Amino acid sequence: MDMHTVVDEEGAKRGLGRVVVGDGRASGVSASDVLAVARGGARVELSGEAVAALAAAREIVDALAAKPEPVYGVSTGFGALATRHISPELRARLQRNIVRSHAAGMGPRVEREVVRALMFLRLKTVCSGRTGVRPEVAQAMADLLNAGITPVVHEYGSLGCSGDLAPLSHCALALMGEGDAEGPDGVVRPAGELLAAHGLAPVELREKEGLALLNGTDGMLGMLIMALDDLDTLYKSADVTAALSLEALLGTDRVLAPELHAVRPHPGQGASAANMLAVLKGSGLTGHHQDDAPRVQDAYSVRCAPQVAGAGRDTMAHARLVAERELASAVDNPVVLPDGRVESNGNFHGAPVAYVLDFLAVAAADLASIAERRTDRLLDKNRSHGLPPFLADDAGVDSGLMIAQYTQAALVSEMKRLAVPASADSIPSSAMQEDHVSMGWSAARKLRTAVDNLTRVLAVELYAATRAVELREGLTPAPATRAVIDAVREAGVQGPGPDHFLAPDLAAADAFVREGRLVAAAETVTGPLR
Repeated sequence: MDMHTVVDEEGAKRGLGRVVVGDGRASGVSASDVLAVARGGARVELSGEAVAALAAAREIVDALAAKPEPVYGVSTGFGALATRHISPELRARLQRNIVRSHAAGMGPRVEREVVRALMFLRLKTVCSGRTGVRPEVAQAMADLLNAGITPVVHEYGSLGCSGDLAPLSHCALALMGEGDAEGPDGVVRPAGELLAAHGLAPVELREKEGLALLNGTDGMLGMLIMALDDLDTLYKSADVTAALSLEALLGTDRVLAPELHAVRPHPGQGASAANMLAVLKGSGLTGHHQDDAPRVQDAYSVRCAPQVAGAGRDTMAHARLVAERELASAVDNPVVLPDGRVESNGNFHGAPVAYVLDFLAVAAADLASIAERRTDRLLDKNRSHGLPPFLADDAGVDSGLMIAQYTQAALVSEMKRLAVPASADSIPSSAMQEDHVSMGWSAARKLRTAVDNLTRVLAVELYAATRAVELREGLTPAPATRAVIDAVREAGVQGPGPDHFLAPDLAAADAFVREGRLVAAAETVTGPLR
């Protein structure tokens, strides 16, 4: 499928684009398309080619439905009940029932952007011409997205095999005008009421359509794509905070020299070192490691920052490759093949996506861990090379950033627990028919928490490092770090001084990192970071 994001005149007025579902092939789908719909509220349109592909696949399913021989998902039950042949008069009921019975999620609601990504990615596969869904059903899916109607999807209910069954079922339920959904005004109402309010009719499902709407890795894939988008900014942010900490600790930037990283040519490591070197260019604080308390080398948390952040960057590169392959896939069971055959398969198993979701959580935890170690070093008068204890104004009377580091340590500790792989687990289900599952949805959910925590951890390092640099009186920071310090102060994060209520400062620092303003501030001097 060819999909591209364009901006139309009406969308430009609203600040939204539109994503066109193209030529009926399940290839060429980009992560930017998913982000545009999930986070940017872009409208979705079906091209004539996509409608033709849908219609052609539907003709194949209708022909099979008319035959006396049972075909899985068309004229049989599902899962462990697939041995029963379903008579024609019961098939519409069968499709409704699979949606209703599988919409069995529990727990808190998942985020709106996750549900929009889930719905859009399912639509992408439906439009591939490999699922047998009618064009009007695909159009109804696009209409739901365009109306800003977001089905209520719950935290628990997916094992990451046979697709994200319960989450996708809650979305399909809303198409039928059942269950609950959130309107564009943020109010949760019965889905039927929301459809009516937007002039949309509930969908009446036919053979195979209920199953086709449920059988995909769309939830875990959507969360992977959004995590990669967030982590791209956070890894650049980590390079900036590491450079600030190196500067505040009067470390040496000689370890960042390109020729040193060329002899171990991991691309992520080289990019991270180059970013740090760019941020530190022109610093009057680096190179003082031989002053009052000479040291031959900086501590690992400073000296090895590019190696750790670089390994995470390379992990992200592999995860992007997996995401691109999954975006180019049409995941359904059974699937309509180009030669007209309808065949069962195991492509719904989420292992490829689950593994990289877990791997990213490991990398994020390690990046947070090394950032916390640098923060602790800044606060320890025995290791900070002349900084006051806890960066306090009047140590003893003031506690400085002592408890900010406690908060950071608590976040890192949780991230280490979240790094335990979900994909190493498997719980048999469906009377042992589905006897091995990926737990990819769980891997994605914990990665979202890890990404949130990483943002906060880097915000604390930013807070400590900017204060520490400002305490180095008589020494001039690099132009890029000066730009960061000025921008973060303008954002409401206070500099050195007596104790005050810290939580608002930390929240402001969190927003500064989360919204990409930290990277933007550094790039006003360095140009684009890698």
